[in-house]
Amino acid sequence: MLISKTYNQYFPQLTSEQLAENSKKKVICGMSGGVDSSVSAFILQQQGYQVEGLFMKNWEEDDDTDYCTAAADLADAQAVCDKLGIKLHKINFAAEYWDNVFEHFLTEYKAGRTPNPDILCNKEIKFKAFLEYAAEDLGANYIATGHYVRRAGDDENTRLLRGLDVNKDQSYFLYTLSHQQVGQSLFPVGEIEKPIVRAIAEDLGLITAKKKDSTGICFIGERKFKDFLARYLPAQPGDIRTVDGEVIGRHEGLMYHTLGQRKGLGIGGLKNAGEEAWYVVDKEVEKNELIVAQGHNHPRLFSKGLIAKQLHWVDRHPMDNPLRCTVKTRYRQTDIPCVIEPINHDCIRVIFDEPQVAVTPGQSAVFYLDEVCLGGGIIEERI
Repeated sequence: MLISKTYNQYFPQLTSEQLAENSKKKVICGMSGGVDSSVSAFILQQQGYQVEGLFMKNWEEDDDTDYCTAAADLADAQAVCDKLGIKLHKINFAAEYWDNVFEHFLTEYKAGRTPNPDILCNKEIKFKAFLEYAAEDLGANYIATGHYVRRAGDDENTRLLRGLDVNKDQSYFLYTLSHQQVGQSLFPVGEIEKPIVRAIAEDLGLITAKKKDSTGICFIGERKFKDFLARYLPAQPGDIRTVDGEVIGRHEGLMYHTLGQRKGLGIGGLKNAGEEAWYVVDKEVEKNELIVAQGHNHPRLFSKGLIAKQLHWVDRHPMDNPLRCTVKTRYRQTDIPCVIEPINHDCIRVIFDEPQVAVTPGQSAVFYLDEVCLGGGIIEERI
């Protein structure tokens, strides 16, 4: 049996009754080949569960081997499972990913919005396709992932909480989950901080202990986003126009730009323009124009609120009354105090206490009451 002093320091010793109860439960742990899922599987073992791993392949790589990390990730996942003495299942969800995540991603970019495919991947693949496969084909009582979130309450009435590590909290990416999905999922590393996860992996001598965290969109990896997008969506160049209506340059395609962007606009050295930097403040999709303004305090950069649709509440009860809470309009943002005003069951108005910069249509607005993630929706427009 593998032993980790760090684990023993941070996790309570379970009673023999708790271990016996857990031993009746089968958990399929999603193994990505990273340190978080590796340590998650070990924690579940220590807690007495019957643990098996599952490696998901969600993207068919092209012939460009520079970006082909799936084979290396699978090898790492297999090495960890071998070390822990657990079985590793393998499944290919690439078709489901293409149909339910990637095509939506392209549609949104085409429409001038900025989607978040990681949120959709969690909704359609990890907590739908994987959850169903684990329960129906592998006989699992639970699935587990290496996400930094926590759950509270029993399996029937479960709440989603922020991860204990505020720097790593991933509840923003999981707001579409229902309380039933949260109730069928375990998040072992959500109760600890990232350095402790790495320390446990070091104790165990896991191959993933020092492995770098993956960044960026999973199907793009480390390659240039612009080059990748150009393969699937033909660029449509157009004018860059100031808020006063003056054309001052050309853009290569609206999809390559986000609200609040300052770098990479290719405008500068204009007569009588002053020294202040230019920022993207809007996209006129119908005219294919990028709207820019000077200065990081320009009023057009700020929004006093937003309209959100495609709502998902974790408890699956629609919001009928105004609610004071906090919101994040992008990952790792400091919580913004706000009031939610329901318009109908699938549309809300959100008013911030203070105007916010770069509120971006297509991104998600995710709501919190203290530690509890209430749910969220897609930003339709800013106010």
